Amino acid sequence: MQDIKEGKTQMEESRQGEATVIENVQVANKHVYIESYGCSMNFSDSEIVASILSKEGYGTTKNVDEADLILLNTCSIRDKAEQTVRNRLVHINRNKKENPDLKVGILGCMAERVKGKLLDEEKLVDLVVGPDAYKDLPNLLREVDGGRKAVNVILSKEETYGDIAPVRLGGNGVTAFISITRGCDNMCSFCVVPFTRGRERSRNFQSILEEARQLADAGYKEITLLGQNVDSYLWYGGGLKKDFSKASEAAQASAVRFGDLLRMVAKEVPKVRIRFSTSNPQDMKDDVLYAISEHENICDYIHLPVQSGSTKVLAEMKRGHTREEYLGLIDRIRKIIPGCAISHDMICGFPGETEEDHQETLSLLDEVKYDFGYMYYYSERPNTFAEKKMEDNVSLEVKKRRLTEVIAKQRSHSLGTHQAKVGKTFEVLVEGVSKKNKDQLYGRTTHNTVVVFPKKDFIAGDFVEVNITDCTGGTLIGEAV
Repeated sequence: MQDIKEGKTQMEESRQGEATVIENVQVANKHVYIESYGCSMNFSDSEIVASILSKEGYGTTKNVDEADLILLNTCSIRDKAEQTVRNRLVHINRNKKENPDLKVGILGCMAERVKGKLLDEEKLVDLVVGPDAYKDLPNLLREVDGGRKAVNVILSKEETYGDIAPVRLGGNGVTAFISITRGCDNMCSFCVVPFTRGRERSRNFQSILEEARQLADAGYKEITLLGQNVDSYLWYGGGLKKDFSKASEAAQASAVRFGDLLRMVAKEVPKVRIRFSTSNPQDMKDDVLYAISEHENICDYIHLPVQSGSTKVLAEMKRGHTREEYLGLIDRIRKIIPGCAISHDMICGFPGETEEDHQETLSLLDEVKYDFGYMYYYSERPNTFAEKKMEDNVSLEVKKRRLTEVIAKQRSHSLGTHQAKVGKTFEVLVEGVSKKNKDQLYGRTTHNTVVVFPKKDFIAGDFVEVNITDCTGGTLIGEAV
């Protein structure tokens, strides 16, 4: 993983502006080609889509030319992400002229936001499917087969896809995702997610534990629990989080929260590493921190978006916390989980951000000294509070300059953090062969730091003790002990 990424969504390990193509070899009479853009949740959703379509006779392919159906699972967090998808659709439609039977559709957040526009005005796709409507794909495809355009972007109050076993696609056979929540209730003023993903609802913990067991039995060594806001996980028998107060006393008393879930999963698969993403500072409880400290297989790493170092800007962002409250949480993390790695999201040039506000962001970086971060300049998103009520009054030139300064600051801290690890030994989970050197393997420590070292006789899935001998700003370099 790079220590610096510009343009991250609210999910860890974003692939903003890039496409991940997923493939699973299976016998089928039709083929679907799926590209996933944006966050890890989208990749996880693509695995659910592949499972649903497999029952309709579709196998997945990495070769777009042999596809009968092309699906783009899209992101709306920034305008750049949507423009990337539009450009890709234009290119795909040129190929469609050579194969008039080819069907093209968009899934995910962009589908939810633009709804039928791509069908009616731009005529780039045959079907549009929002993130809560994937079970309707078989019906929508029959509509398309009948010569009609098809759209379903209805947001659900219940759907979590907990009853669908995802088809594991395009992965390394070592790490996998488990979706535990959907939606977000926080309504940050800059964020489109509540409008594209709906209200918060959680998946039955029993189905999560069952999926974790299945992954462990299949040889997976690391699981990431996913949600727009995992700290809001709340299972009380089903339903929206906002309706919890209306549940019976018995349901409330037996409710499972995120700290409880972490402990359950850690005990259920004790030989599997557990990660989670994404957290929101205002929702993270100390019980989650204690759960991490209690279980060796829960990784000592927290992605904790902050977005700004200025309390004034945080209030305008409707983040639900102040600078001081955020720093208090950082202090508790480091007290309860000594050595815990922490990463962040940061927005530069939010409406009304002054040079003083920007300096407060830089000083926050100096105070926390994050292990790595995901930074981008503000991009106005349609229908958000900021778009409707705030003037985007920081010039692009200033946004880019502030972003450059934030990136430089983070790069310096990342390098310093890595240099402090030289000479130490860490357990590394091997994920595969290095892309830069076929004689080296790469993997990650509990702190989510990438390590490369000579291959020798090790293979993907091995836990290896590695002594760190050198580093760059984004990678540790070592030798197996």
